[in-house]
Parts: sequence; structure tokens; C-alpha cells
Amino acid sequence: MMSRQAFLCSLGSLYLSLLFVFLLMDVYARPANNSALKEKPADSKDENEILPPDHLNGVKMEMDGHLNKEFHQEVFLGKEMEEFEEDSEPRKNRKKLMVIFSKVDINNDKKIGAKEMQRWIMEKTDEHFQEAVEENKMHFRAVDPDGDGHVSWDEYKIKFLASKGLNEKEIAEKIKNNEELKIDEETQEVLDNLKDRWYQADNPPPDLLLNEEEFLSFLHPEHSRGMLKFMVKEIIRDLDQDGDKKLTLSEFISLPVGTVENQQAQDIDDDWVKDRRKEFEEVIDANHDGIVTMEELEEYMDPMNEYNALNEAKQMIAVADENQNHHLELEEILKYSEYFTGSKLMDYARNVHEEF
Repeated sequence: MMSRQAFLCSLGSLYLSLLFVFLLMDVYARPANNSALKEKPADSKDENEILPPDHLNGVKMEMDGHLNKEFHQEVFLGKEMEEFEEDSEPRKNRKKLMVIFSKVDINNDKKIGAKEMQRWIMEKTDEHFQEAVEENKMHFRAVDPDGDGHVSWDEYKIKFLASKGLNEKEIAEKIKNNEELKIDEETQEVLDNLKDRWYQADNPPPDLLLNEEEFLSFLHPEHSRGMLKFMVKEIIRDLDQDGDKKLTLSEFISLPVGTVENQQAQDIDDDWVKDRRKEFEEVIDANHDGIVTMEELEEYMDPMNEYNALNEAKQMIAVADENQNHHLELEEILKYSEYFTGSKLMDYARNVHEEF
């Protein structure tokens, strides 16, 4: 008769054998997770990769003529702007702001002057440009599949229409055979505008082929003198009501197309007009003659304009300079953190003393 110990050992062995069999069955029955190995469909390309952005970091005006509401934060924070989210921990943001203060204060006198702020603004603006250069390398590869270092207008057109949901192979075949493309009126209008921009980015002698540097100008006209002029012409064309290629105050502050449906919308529009009036009269209209020329708007929108950077530095200081000494102390920047970072820091005075 089998002993109790031998019986238990036999039972244990049987249990382990059954467990091993069940584990094997589970492994082979479970569907394989191959999602990471699957390639994206050819037509799933994000159109944001190949379309010029409406918003340009470190530029005072959007491509559609609206004022850049985040300009102050962009030229003060540079690449670190994303880290200052409204829902992030105030204590961490406070420490980040203190670190930035020490970097701007290059002479270590515990306050920031206009020249120091100007240098910082130029540095952060260049940071945005370098970021655009790196992104452009990726975007250029997306539209240059053969890797020959040049992109033709037809190649770009095919990629653009594919990003809109059209079949890339069919579009390529129709363009190759000069067949008519059936696209809606809105898409055709966008294509026409892009083609004008493409021609402008094509440096002489024109060959309708863009290299990587020219493609950067196509996507980011703010850092090319020729493309900056083109961008200014486009904005003036959209706002100029009498066709004199200049802007009056009334043209600049005219409300966008649309109707005011309620009081809340009216308040928003009133703020919109107020902000634009102030910007026109105090900043853009350099000679204060009530007219903004293409040259004035171009100077205003040039992100690498040192004179603009100095004026911006003085303006940023004036906003938070409570003791009127024409400099910024750390406590002042922390108190006005929402202006500089877009994020409020609560109990800034108490927290500053805690840090020290």
C-alpha cells in the first residue's frame, strides 16, 4: 500500500504536469500581439507634417493676421514652454522660474535689466528656430520618399492630397498622365495658395524643386527674408479693404467675418478690438502716422529683429516692475508668473522666502 508521503508527492507531480499543460494551451491559444509590427497605411499621413503651420513660435502675428496671444511666454520660456502647463505643480514651476531668472541675470546682481532680457529673448527665439530646423528634417523626409534631396511640386501635391484621404497611387497616376483631378473647391483653393508659396520658396534660378533649406522656408517663412515679405503681403492682402497695400487702424481692428450672437461673444470681440488697437498704435505703427506699411509690418514680424527684442524686453519689464526701478527682481517675476509663463503661482511671496 502506498505511503501517505508517496501519495502526496505523486499528487504534487500530477498537479505540476497539468499546470504546465494548461499554460502551454493558453500561450498557443492566445492571439499574438503584432500591433507594434504593423505598418501604418500609406494614406494615414498626418497632414500637419506637410502643411505650413498657422502658428509660428516666437512670431507676434499668426499667419491669418491674428495676434499671437502666447508670444510673451514663447520668447521667455523657449523650448521649456510645454513644461509650464496650467495643471502642473506650482512648486515645481516656481523652481523652474527661479532657475530661468538666474540664467537671465548674467551679471548676478539679483535683478534683470532690459539688455539682459533682450539677450534672453533672442536666445529663446533662436531656440524655436533650431527646433523648426530639426522638425523640418523629418517633414522633408516625409515628402522626399526617393531621398534625392529635392521635392518637386507634383511630389508635394501628391502627398498633400493623400493626407486629405485621396488614394496616393491613383493621384500619382493621374498627375503623371495629366488627367483631371476631381477635388472639392476648398481643397483646390488651399492648393493654389500653397503653389504660390512654393514658387516663392524656390530660390533662383527657379526649377520648381525645393531642397531641404528651401522647404524650411516654405514651412517657416519667418526665418527667410524673402518668405517673410511674402507672408506680410498675404496678411495685408487679407486685411486691406481699399487695395492700397497699407493698413489703417480701422482695417486692422475690423472684426473677423461672423456675427455677434450673444453678450459673451460681444465681450470677446470687444477685447479683440482693444488688443489690436493697442498693438497697432503702440507697436506696429512705428512712426505713428496712423498707417502701417508693408515695411513696418515686416519689421514688426521679424523674429530676429534686435530692436524689436529690446522693445519687447522693456515692455515685459514694465508689466511687472512694481518698484519702478526699470529692472525685474525675482519676487516681481514670480508674482506676475502668469504673464511670463501662462501659469499662476499661488502664495508666491511666502514660497519665495521658503526657498531661500
